[in-house]
Amino acid sequence: MDTPPNDPRNAPDWERKTLEKLAFAALSEQKARRRWGIFFKLVGFAYLAAVLVAVMDWAPSSEPASSERHTALINVYGAIEAKGEVSADKINAALQSAFEDKNTAGVLLRINSPGGSPVQSGIIFDEMRRLKAKHPDIPLYAVVEDLCASGGYYIAAGADKIYVNKASIVGSIGVLMNGFGFTGAMEKLGVERRLLTAGENKGFLDPFSPVNPAQKAHVEAMLGAIHQQFIDVVKLGRGKRLQETPDMFSGLVWTGEQSIKLGLADELGTVDSVARDVIKAEKLVDYSVKENLAERFAKRLGADAASGFGRGLVESLGMKAQ
Repeated sequence: MDTPPNDPRNAPDWERKTLEKLAFAALSEQKARRRWGIFFKLVGFAYLAAVLVAVMDWAPSSEPASSERHTALINVYGAIEAKGEVSADKINAALQSAFEDKNTAGVLLRINSPGGSPVQSGIIFDEMRRLKAKHPDIPLYAVVEDLCASGGYYIAAGADKIYVNKASIVGSIGVLMNGFGFTGAMEKLGVERRLLTAGENKGFLDPFSPVNPAQKAHVEAMLGAIHQQFIDVVKLGRGKRLQETPDMFSGLVWTGEQSIKLGLADELGTVDSVARDVIKAEKLVDYSVKENLAERFAKRLGADAASGFGRGLVESLGMKAQ
């Protein structure tokens, strides 16, 4: 079979061999570049992973360790809620670690919280009392910074003493349930509410339906019962120190200085001053349970997944998510 005139096989033998060598050299160079590219990418990923491991905490938080006598510190910062930074699970785990450490001279709860779930607060209060009974030689104090209101004060009431700053905000001993009502706006817009339920009171919190007097009375009675539980806890924790007034349990707040006069707090003090002058163990060890990077990443991933699912559902129904 004849070959085309320009086919390399028609070239002299030395030219053909040279072309083959050049082709193989180019191919080898491409393979080498690809291998080095993969190698440098792997090195880059390994370096990034090493930096993340060194700088971030992927492992679960370990219990703090101290070989000397110290004051255990637990931060109660922010809203009290089951899935938040201030949950009963996290605060109670920190309390247990602090009390069980043989070198703990005293425990301080540093509180800066507007309150939150009465259930979570109640679980923490009960655990504080259990641990105090189990470890009677270890004092438990609350130190208030800016705010100790509602559920935050519920927790503080379980301490042996409450220390405040003279400008701290303390109190708000009450319970609330809030929402909105849109029935008037719906009438003006000519919107009709169609609510279907199985159970005559199933939709009693619906903001688009008129308030039912019987349902309102039921909710008020329920809030009253929870409020009384809160009052009982404060009286149990504070005892004869309370200088009870008609508005003490009305939901009002007071300055730290006023709260001392009312018996809602005991003295002025800070974390450092209480550790140094009261507990006599100036060294502080933080037992607060913190989310590690892996937990934060998983939580964020879950939130993004839920958001994406909701967005897809809305779009599949022909609506536009803003």
